[in-house]
Amino acid sequence: MTTLTDRPRTALLVIDVQVGVVAGAPRRDDVIANINTLVDKARSEQVPIIWVQHSDDGGLAQGSDDWQYVPELSRRDDEPIVHKRYGDSFEATDLEALLAERGVGRLVVTGAQSDACIRSTLHGGFVRGYDVTLVSDAHTTEDLSEYGAPAPEQVIAHTNLYWGFHRAPGRTAGTVETGKVDFGA
Repeated sequence: MTTLTDRPRTALLVIDVQVGVVAGAPRRDDVIANINTLVDKARSEQVPIIWVQHSDDGGLAQGSDDWQYVPELSRRDDEPIVHKRYGDSFEATDLEALLAERGVGRLVVTGAQSDACIRSTLHGGFVRGYDVTLVSDAHTTEDLSEYGAPAPEQVIAHTNLYWGFHRAPGRTAGTVETGKVDFGA
């Protein structure tokens, strides 16, 4: 149960599903399809959806083609977008204020990259008192094995494994597949 007792709602976070971030990512199309399923479900249940978009001075310059969200996903005008420059979606952004305005104490997390912005945001939300659920089949990452990282599928599996067992007083963490997401739980 969240430590944010005055925030009974759940929000769906869609993190960095941008052209340049997911290009070549394993299971890209399946992950995007699962995120679309969750977006549709959240909209039908009037669950807040918060879109997160990363930019940096490298390949994700704000406004560039690679910086854009993938065309398969569409954000509605009433769904806020958080612009970030750090891995943790809470760092130097208005994410916390947006969640507080909506009474959100529980996060359902999707997007990219599993071993960077997803992990950082999972931990960022958790240490701030949120219950945080990772959708196990709705996140992906790029192949960084040439730099010594495990293969992407192993990174995804490891992220799911360790987040499924993460615990702390007054908060819950865990993983769930797209088809089993319950925004009311």
